[in-house]
Amino acid sequence: MPASIQRFSAALFMALAALMAITPSAHADPLRIGSKRFTESYILGEILTQTAAAHGEARHLPGLGNTAIVFAALKAGSIDLYPDYTGTLAGEILKLPPDATLAQIQQALAPMGLGAAIALGFENTYAIAVADAAAPRTLSDLAGQPGLRLGLSHEFLGRADGWPMLARRYGLPQQPVGIDHGIAYEALAARQIDATDIYSTDAKIRKFHLRVLADNLHVFPRYDAVVVYRLDVPRRHPAAWQALQGLAGKIGAADMIDMNAAAEIDGESFAAIARGFLGGHGVGGAGSLRDGLAGVLWSADTWRLTMRHLALVGGAVGAATLVGVPLGIIAARRRRLGQGVLTLVSVLQTIPSLALLAMLIPLLGRIGVWPAMVALFLYALLPIVRNTCTGLQQIAPGMRDAARALGFRPIQVLRYIEAPLAMPVILAGVKTAAIISVGTATIAAFVGAGGYGERIATGLALNDATLLLAGAVPAAVLAVAVQGAFGLLEAYWARGRGG
Repeated sequence: MPASIQRFSAALFMALAALMAITPSAHADPLRIGSKRFTESYILGEILTQTAAAHGEARHLPGLGNTAIVFAALKAGSIDLYPDYTGTLAGEILKLPPDATLAQIQQALAPMGLGAAIALGFENTYAIAVADAAAPRTLSDLAGQPGLRLGLSHEFLGRADGWPMLARRYGLPQQPVGIDHGIAYEALAARQIDATDIYSTDAKIRKFHLRVLADNLHVFPRYDAVVVYRLDVPRRHPAAWQALQGLAGKIGAADMIDMNAAAEIDGESFAAIARGFLGGHGVGGAGSLRDGLAGVLWSADTWRLTMRHLALVGGAVGAATLVGVPLGIIAARRRRLGQGVLTLVSVLQTIPSLALLAMLIPLLGRIGVWPAMVALFLYALLPIVRNTCTGLQQIAPGMRDAARALGFRPIQVLRYIEAPLAMPVILAGVKTAAIISVGTATIAAFVGAGGYGERIATGLALNDATLLLAGAVPAAVLAVAVQGAFGLLEAYWARGRGG
């Protein structure tokens, strides 16, 4: 590889090492508690974390994604436990009958080294809600109104115990569209959809005066909140596990509705809600998430998120440069092989980011930085490989012939002739990869890797525009800064070559 590109890649990796060095490191074996990407799971994750933290180190990895991603993280050992529901475990994960008992669920989980215990005291079942007072009253009534517009969460659409079961049992003719759960209530209130799936403990049912349709055929199973855990947790963290067992039966449905309302309506932080509940003081009063955009942007947390975001981008683009430039050289030198290389990196670019992350978790056996880094690395390859290949192919053949006539060996031709002439195009490819990675790195939050995506994921869960902007605005500013930095680098290169 040309020395100039080596120096550039080395600089990226040095920046990555520096950023990782200032990122706080975790204890070798903390109790790692995960949660899904919706309000109630965030809150329960905080309650479990704060309860365990009083008896040892505990760390919350919030908003890891849907059921499949969080359960895969548990199986891989990337987290130790997370809150879930018996109906989800039975129908979606274990493919058991809908009326499976907790004992049957435990028996099915045991061969995986997992268990389910600590019934928290409330049920949060699925339901279908409508806003129109003249709308149906039961789910059976939906079958007679095929014109109703259903907007359902993506997970509910795909779950075996969700829409497929509901449509089959009630004979529903509607063709629902997918919508994020965080914005479904507002869409319903604005009459953009007529019905949506909800959780029975959602606070916004009262806020928007919705009618919950009766499940007159009793299709939905029980969804009792429990803790799903790795079977070695009681041995590795005995004091924390004993404290967690003290939560059994302590959270009622009314408590959960109040806590959801404190987050979604009053703007309380999840940590403050959990502290209030565990302290016996109820919820409300402190830790607001809605201090205004300026207050969130200038908070101390922004620096931590920025460092992690830069580390993800720097590491992925640095590695992609080290791999992509040689691949681009091969593609330029060997046309037939080059077509295969370009096709491969182009196909990688078409894989949806969340699907790629879901595949990488079981492959790598972990969540967090590494799946996110690998995904960003794969997405960064295409512009670097393509621009390297294009830059080399645009060099006039006479330049190479003149160098060979002077006795240059092939590696010298690459180093002294081809690489300098192609460098502006190669740098443009690295710049494109870096800018794309700044935006794509926001998905890292969905596997617990941090970055600005943490705020975006939380904002989506709460439908909080302030938090969404607090994640999106810094990402946009960072993309502009990266473009400006590469512009200066390109100008410096051009002046150096001109001199």
